[in-house]
Amino acid sequence: MVLLYEDESYIHAFQALRATWAEVEKQKEIPTYGHHTSVTLFGMVNALDGEFFCTQAAQCNVQTFYSFLEKTLDLYANKYIVIVLDNDRIH
Repeated sequence: MVLLYEDESYIHAFQALRATWAEVEKQKEIPTYGHHTSVTLFGMVNALDGEFFCTQAAQCNVQTFYSFLEKTLDLYANKYIVIVLDNDRIH
């Protein structure tokens, strides 16, 4: 049996001003590049041995999550798999 904990994260090529530190009385300047590139990371950690597995996707949707699950099945072929998920809408 394999016990896996799954989560996803989004990495953006821009900063959110609401969560950015700046000195008092000094306006924060944020460079812009004319596009808002982002990437999604899907990852799982095996709770029994600490092994970590991660993939990258251009989008975070049901199709990319399903593709990640297929890769997970290939990685743990012929094993009983239990996956713990959070309440993300793509699950």
